[in-house]
Formats: sequence, structure tokens, C-alpha cells
Amino acid sequence: MVRLYSALVGLSLIWGMSFVFIKWLVEPAGIWGTVFIRCFAGALILLPIYFIHRKKSGKTKLPLKKLLVVGIGNAALPWTLIALSETQINSNTASILNATTPIWTGVIGFLLFSVILTGSQWLGIAIGFFGILVLMDFQITGLFSSDFVGVGTMLAATMCYAFSSHFTKKYLGGTSVVVISTFQLLIGSVFSFIGLAATGGPNSYEGLLSLEVLAGVIGLGCLGSGIAALLFFYIVTKGSPELASTVTYLIPASAMVWGFVLLQEEITPNLIIGLLIIFTGVYLSSRKKRTVKVKQTFDGTVGRP
Repeated sequence: MVRLYSALVGLSLIWGMSFVFIKWLVEPAGIWGTVFIRCFAGALILLPIYFIHRKKSGKTKLPLKKLLVVGIGNAALPWTLIALSETQINSNTASILNATTPIWTGVIGFLLFSVILTGSQWLGIAIGFFGILVLMDFQITGLFSSDFVGVGTMLAATMCYAFSSHFTKKYLGGTSVVVISTFQLLIGSVFSFIGLAATGGPNSYEGLLSLEVLAGVIGLGCLGSGIAALLFFYIVTKGSPELASTVTYLIPASAMVWGFVLLQEEITPNLIIGLLIIFTGVYLSSRKKRTVKVKQTFDGTVGRP
């Protein structure tokens, strides 16, 4: 159990600091450059593991079309939206909004994947939405104006995660985690490189040589996109999905501490209250129905950065 809880704490620290790494990268590297760095660096970590896995398991036909959907929906698109968000909002706010992923997973599962939700899960979804309003200081009109970039794009990223989780469960249930993780990073690398080339490259080549950018490359790409995925699935397989899902509650707290220490971001009352309300909603919306038909109910998805 010590190893499991150590892995859980380590995962929360890595994913919590990912929002700080994005802040460090997005100014010199640009939005597309940030996504390319995290995808490419993560792929470099996972590719050797993938080839070892492929050698042991033998060559099998890859579901490339389905992997393409997951690569776009779980990496390229949401990570672009997150980087865009952090040009407008603090890293700690982004981390709290990211924690709403299980709530959106319930909504999208109900709307698109015929998932049955219990009464407590609907209550959790409603509470989660109220928490978002508190976090926004009830300035909801900003979501429908030029202020959409920030909170709106961050919520859109969590919707991408939610859709991808259901899609992966439905169409890639028999595909290895190593294969899915590696190919989503490779696909994200290709798409972000195209975006980077189309927009003229990074904002500042000189800025890319700073120590903060180097830390961002190692932390966001190698650790956040590579090692963290392995830690998460280690907790799932050696512990339980329920234990792994508790990282949802630890990431924002970790991100708030990192943001305060490293970026001097203010921790406001709205932030704390909104966080607690959203956590309540996430807890209720992620609860499984304790019946024989448990597989028909929504099983919450971790809000990873």
C-alpha cells in the first residue's frame, strides 16, 4: 500500500504542476508549440516501452482510425484548448475547471453513449455546474462573448476528455494501454506540428532556451504525458480504479500550491469555495450504483491535465 499511495501522491504532484509548466511554455513556444513539446517529449518516453510491448505480444493489426479519434480527442484538441485557456486564466483556476471532467463524462455519456445515470449522479452534475458558476463569480455571460477564451475553452477541453473516455471504453476496450497512450501522443505530435508550421513557429526562439522551458519540457512532456500515464495505470492495476480516481481531488490542491509558490498566483475565496462545491459534485457524479447492473451506470473519469 505504501507504494500505491506514493504513486498516487507523485501523480498528483506531477499533474498538478503540469498547469505551471504550461504557463512557462505557452509564452515562448506558443499554443501549438506547447502542445507539440508535451506530445513529442511524452512519445519519446513511451516509444521504447511500446516496442518492448509489441515484441512480447507479437504484431497485431492496429485500429488506426479509432486511435486517430482518441489521439485528437484526448491529446491534440484538449491540450491545445488548455494552452489557449492559460493565456487568459491562472493555472490554479484551470486545474479546478479541469477537475470537472467526471461531471462532463456523465453528461456526454448520457447524451451520446446511452449511459444510465442515477439520481445522485444527476444531483452531483447540478452541484458541479453551480461550483463552476461560483468559480466564475456568476459572470456566465463571459462564456458567450469574447471572454470565452479562458474558462470556456478549458471546459471545452474537459468535454473532449469526457467524449474520448467513453469512445475508448466502447471501441478500444481490447487495445493495450501502452498502444493507446503511445499513439495518442504520436497523433498529437503530428497535428500540433502542422499547427505550429502553419502559424509560423514558436513565439520566441530565444525564449525556448530558458531554464523554465527546459523544466517545462521535462515536466510536462516526459513526466506529465509519459511517466504519469504509467503511474496512473499502475494504480489502477495494482490498486483499484476507485483509488486512482481520487487523484481528481488531489490535482487542484497540488496545482494551487504550485501556482502560489512558483507563479505567485492569488488563492481567492471564490477559488476555495468553488473548488469545494465542484469536489462535492464530482464525488456524487462519480458514485456507482450498487446493483447487478453497475456496468450500465456512469463510472467517473479522472480529470487529467
